[in-house]
Amino acid sequence: LTCIDSGDPEEDEPNLRVLLEHRFSKEKSKSVKQTCDKCSTIIWGLIQTWYTCTGCYYRCHSKCLNLINKPCVRSKVSHKSEYELSICPEIGLDRQDYRCAECRTPVSLRGVPSEARQCDYTGQYYCSTCHWNDTAVIPARVIHNWEFEPRKVCRSSMRYLALMLPRPVLKLREINPLLFNFVEELVEIRKLRQDILLMKPYFITCKEAMEARLLLQDLIDISSGRLSCSLTEIHTTFAKHIKLDCDRCQAKGFMCELCKEGDILFPFDSHTSVCHDCSAVFHRDCFYDNSTTCPKCARMTERKHDDPPYPRDT
Repeated sequence: LTCIDSGDPEEDEPNLRVLLEHRFSKEKSKSVKQTCDKCSTIIWGLIQTWYTCTGCYYRCHSKCLNLINKPCVRSKVSHKSEYELSICPEIGLDRQDYRCAECRTPVSLRGVPSEARQCDYTGQYYCSTCHWNDTAVIPARVIHNWEFEPRKVCRSSMRYLALMLPRPVLKLREINPLLFNFVEELVEIRKLRQDILLMKPYFITCKEAMEARLLLQDLIDISSGRLSCSLTEIHTTFAKHIKLDCDRCQAKGFMCELCKEGDILFPFDSHTSVCHDCSAVFHRDCFYDNSTTCPKCARMTERKHDDPPYPRDT
């Protein structure tokens, strides 16, 4: 099947088409050579009109638009937002009735009438039109085996994984808490992120920080392998602003009420402890493991007992 449209490329085609939750935008470029996700043939920009979905980047000829039967993957990301956490959960080609899991084209392992290609993410089999042997890192293999080797996935899985990449949906403590015992970097990254979260309230009410756009820095760079360095740089930048550069942020620090000595303390300092009830900050040696009574909590309790009860209605 070939979709060659020899007509005028500037034919009267709409600039935007909405179909199966895709929002297809008409492309202007005529020099870039792409492949149609519907018919798997080349899109010749000089002589053909083509569209790209602004949500999932599905590309196709204008003539193929009305043949599309795959909904936009971004809608699945918006509604579901979770990973398959079983490693290649295969159910068997026979359970699929020897048909592609997506378009239902007949497939077989012998390649007749069409080759069955397995997606390592879903575990299901697809035809060559729905599975182009693209590769991606599989979340389940990373979480359970700390394995980052890219595996072959179908087109829809490739798009889904790409759109899910920046979403913080993995709860490692619940899924595989033992991973922190074997990967030292995870412990460091967890501590850096916890500190950064403690710093964010300072920036929300700080005009200087918002104008400097410090909150807009990219906190996650998973695929580059520089996540720890990136978070360390952000941690250093945030801490410098709060503790050294900004008088407003410094004014929100704490004095240890137990020893009443030393510098101003902040909840993200490594030598501090924080009261879980009132969030007051103390030297760790003064308030070790929260075993000491918190002076602020004691005052709040005393005030509560001293306040006169509200008069009852008669």
